[in-house]
Amino acid sequence: MQIDNAEQSGLKCPRCGSEELYKDGLRYLADSSVQRWLCRNCGYRFSGTPLNKSNKLQYLQKVDRQILNSPEALPLYCQGSSEASSRAPSATRAVKTLATVETRIEEARREDTKQGTATNKGRLVEFAWYLKKKGRKQTTIKTYISYLRTLIENGVNMENPEAVKDFLATVPWKDASKHTFCHLYTTFLKFIGKQWEQPSYHPTRKLPFIPTEDEIDRFIAASGKKLAAALQIAKETAMRVGEIAKLKWTDIDFEKAIIFCNNPEKNCEPGVYKISQKLISMLNMLPKEREYIFGPSPRNLKTLMYYARKTILRKLGEPRLASIGFHTLRHWKATKLYHETKNPLLVKEFLRHKNLDSTLIYIQLEKALYQDRNENFIVMATKNPEEIKALLEVGFDYVCQKDDMVFLRKRK
Repeated sequence: MQIDNAEQSGLKCPRCGSEELYKDGLRYLADSSVQRWLCRNCGYRFSGTPLNKSNKLQYLQKVDRQILNSPEALPLYCQGSSEASSRAPSATRAVKTLATVETRIEEARREDTKQGTATNKGRLVEFAWYLKKKGRKQTTIKTYISYLRTLIENGVNMENPEAVKDFLATVPWKDASKHTFCHLYTTFLKFIGKQWEQPSYHPTRKLPFIPTEDEIDRFIAASGKKLAAALQIAKETAMRVGEIAKLKWTDIDFEKAIIFCNNPEKNCEPGVYKISQKLISMLNMLPKEREYIFGPSPRNLKTLMYYARKTILRKLGEPRLASIGFHTLRHWKATKLYHETKNPLLVKEFLRHKNLDSTLIYIQLEKALYQDRNENFIVMATKNPEEIKALLEVGFDYVCQKDDMVFLRKRK
């Protein structure tokens, strides 16, 4: 229907000057909307904003669009709008509405996005299977895929090393995270047959937080039965949270008070530890309805720890207690063990480290935490089993063994 108020306002087509205009919907702005117009004579579309000037309604043209039936506007065989064709004279029956073109462009973009997403997903699946065949563990594979998905979500071509470098230069990650990403991205490039000049990010190594034993005991006492038992295991054995989560009831020897670590992480060896009767009692209080004591996923224990820290901080108001975590107890046990034995090799074996360099940090921690303690010892050496047993019973600690001689010591 032809619009009367267009004629009343004197509005004309800015291209051909025709007054035969139709309303063609509204164009919505951030705070208002404006009327769009379609010229019946030439098929030109434009939008205007009504202005009240000297009590006369005028229009200010805001958008100047291409003529709809021009060769530049449309492909030769693009299907047009039947509505536009019915309105236009026979000379302009090839008019194609811009709305049809815009819709097709948007559909094409969505299709490209879908294809790109499908391609990226397929590449990630192939890479995950590549890592699986190389013997990588499921947790490691998830970490690799998670980092690569971050590239996709940020619109970065993950197969373009230069684009990845630009992303790393601007993303607000810590150097430790960037260093880890570079390592795994090198593996991905090897998978697709490419190489890159890896940027240098050197993570700053920080000394871990070491609580006192009293703080650890108070944190355990404030926790629920399940979390308290898991924390007590970490305190006595220095096992990682993932290793604790994978413990089965068959890994506990209640008669001999021994716990077996049969699912080690980070390519470590399995371990066996002597545990206290206190821990045995805590474990006996837990229901034995499932194969696993806590897991097998560590997510449940991490969630319990998260809420326990929030509760302790709210009720007790002690920030140091709220800084305790499973790995904190591993650090505490290693530092305490080195302080008692002064034997880094023994600590390395207890923690099941592959490299002694990972153990040496506890020497520095021990010196800082126990620098004011009495460091004078009584040292004994013997190869008689009965004497060794007697010395251990009166408080001597094993240090090392050399040339069939066992060395023990006790603080004065």
